[in-house]
Amino acid sequence: MSAPHETSGEVVHVRRGQFWIPGEKVSAEHGTVQRGPMFVQWEAPASSPPHPVPLVLVHGGGGQGTDWTATPDGRPGWASRFVAAGFAVYVVDRGGHGRSPYHPDVIGPMGAQFPYEAAQGLFCPGRDDHTQWPLSPEDLDRVVAAMGPLPADLAESQRLDADRLAALLDLLGKAVLVTHSAGGPVGWLAANRRPERVAGIVAVEPMGPAFATFPGLGPLTWGLTSAEITCDPPAERPEDVPGRRIPGLDGTPITVVTGGASAFADFAPQVVEFLSAAGADAAQLHLPEVGVTGNGHGLIFEANSDEAVKPVIEWIHATTA
Repeated sequence: MSAPHETSGEVVHVRRGQFWIPGEKVSAEHGTVQRGPMFVQWEAPASSPPHPVPLVLVHGGGGQGTDWTATPDGRPGWASRFVAAGFAVYVVDRGGHGRSPYHPDVIGPMGAQFPYEAAQGLFCPGRDDHTQWPLSPEDLDRVVAAMGPLPADLAESQRLDADRLAALLDLLGKAVLVTHSAGGPVGWLAANRRPERVAGIVAVEPMGPAFATFPGLGPLTWGLTSAEITCDPPAERPEDVPGRRIPGLDGTPITVVTGGASAFADFAPQVVEFLSAAGADAAQLHLPEVGVTGNGHGLIFEANSDEAVKPVIEWIHATTA
């Protein structure tokens, strides 16, 4: 078997770097430590000025930023395609994931490790029209290898991530958030913290519908988030949220991207309805309706990922023109 660098890869010219969004200083048994920093990797076109509005890519569930940088079968991921389209991209490892360290004494207890059975149910073909899975149905090793546990307290996990994303938005000025799966709630919360800095949201296969409970993760207590989201007028109870204006989403362009063979597409209209009732300019981008077929929940890294990203790039260009 040849080494990957001998058999694959593209020649790519980019500017790139990395930095940290620090966490809070807290007291621990052995001294003062940092709680939940967020690692950020960025890339931008090498030879021309990037699009004036950068993209922030937020991974899902137990994943990490590598969900965006490469596919399980070794091709360039959406991050590279966005850069090729002229955008600067900022890929984050949410707190306690990937290169962002986790210690339960300061972030909180870990939830369960991500099992093969969950990966099978989320990503692998379970119906005849799911044709774009890039690996054999039995080959989940490279997917599960990147998956780690979320904090057991899903609401606190989302609060931490939204705070770190808000700090990143303060640095960038204005950006489009691109989220996947369980990263979706983090996007709604971050936009509500920094509404003037979010030019739009691309929510790929976001968690839903409102108030659903996800096995192994927990409930969406406040509609589309587990963490409390502020409303106008204020909601004293979670059940008061539907139909109330969510200030950070009011007027925000949002596209909810779904694959034709994904169960998440079934409830996406309800997600759009919830967002629209909160004041967002929300609509569903169902890939089969623009000629991209065969995709499941992991559409960002499936065999036709280069085709799946094209309507997203078009939407971002139209939204930020």
